[in-house]
Order: sequence, then structure tokens, then C-alpha cells
Amino acid sequence: MPLQAQDIALFFTVALLAVTAYFLLGSVPLLVLKHDNPVDASFIRSFYITYYRFALVIALGTALSYGLAGRWPLASGAAAIAMLTLVLRTRFIPMMAQLAPQIQNQDALAVPAFRRLHKSAIMVNTGQLLAILGGLGTL
Repeated sequence: MPLQAQDIALFFTVALLAVTAYFLLGSVPLLVLKHDNPVDASFIRSFYITYYRFALVIALGTALSYGLAGRWPLASGAAAIAMLTLVLRTRFIPMMAQLAPQIQNQDALAVPAFRRLHKSAIMVNTGQLLAILGGLGTL
């Protein structure tokens, strides 16, 4: 029995939910790091690079599969998550990269700025997770 577009969309939705929840749960404990050395900053940056790659690919797959299933509101929602992920990646990752050398140079403002950026990424990730969960109610 061949898979239907709706089945593939459900698979991608679960995958998107799993990736988003996994990285959200993984990013919160990273707040215990002091963020005061380049290794912390580099690790957190690479963590988010990985998350944004996975989330972008899976959100695009989700959007495409819902589009093929004719579920346009869900396809639009998944496309919005993909677009937001791309925007965040192009904004947050360079900002993290810019702050890392400032942390190494012991710039007093760099560590709080990096922590704020990290917290912002967590809040957006939480919003994405809630959007995905909200979309599950319409399946």
C-alpha cells in the first residue's frame, strides 16, 4: 500500500515536533554555562547551526507534503516556520560569531549580550514548538 501525501505530512509534522522539542530541551540547560569563554560561545553557536539546518529541511518537507495533500493552511504554517528558521539562522548565527571574539577579549558587554541572544533563541524556539502543537489540533 503506497503512502499517501497525508501520511508523509504526518511523518514530517512529527519529525518537526521532535526536532524542535529536542533542541529546545537541549538549549535550556546550556544557560547554566557562564558564556564567558569562546568555547561556550562556539559550542552554543554550533548547537544552533545544527538545529537551524534540521528545522529548515524538515519544515520545508512538512510544507511541501501538506501542499501535496491539499492542506494549504498547514502548508502555509510550516512554510512560515521554515522562513522564520531561515531568518533566525541568518541573524542569530552571525551575531553569535561576532560576540565570540569579544568574549575572548573580555569585553564586559559581550557576555550579557550573548546570554540575551541565547535566551531570545530559546523563546523563539518555544514559540515555534507551540505553533507546531497548535497545528496538531487541526489535523
